[in-house]
Amino acid sequence: PRPFEFRMVQSIDYLHPQRAPPQRQIWFRAVDALADDEMLHRRLLAYVSDFFLLDTATLPHGTSFLKPTLIMASIDHALWFHRALRVDDWLLYAMESPSASGARGFARASVFARDGRLVASAAQEGLVRARKES
Repeated sequence: PRPFEFRMVQSIDYLHPQRAPPQRQIWFRAVDALADDEMLHRRLLAYVSDFFLLDTATLPHGTSFLKPTLIMASIDHALWFHRALRVDDWLLYAMESPSASGARGFARASVFARDGRLVASAAQEGLVRARKES
């Protein structure tokens, strides 16, 4: 069993990607109920915030992290906590990528609680380039 459940707002076929705007939203939550430990919930959000974020920069290019011709690696990743949150309740991860050029992609995100409160923000820059043929 997986520790997190994800529900994509926009359907994306990672095996056969099409060009799309550099925006996406995903609902997620921990599958199991968790203790009332704020640091645990923050740590788990930090873990999940690395999923999908940088890949948002590839959407306008019609490729994905699953393509063997693409190399992706995180250069930096930041996360800000604005309010208390629960990772075992639904959170909306709203991502956008305003820039992808020069083999670098940049993406930012807002994390919203089910009631619409902004609970966290994230930003990530990474290497995104085609693999050189040998």
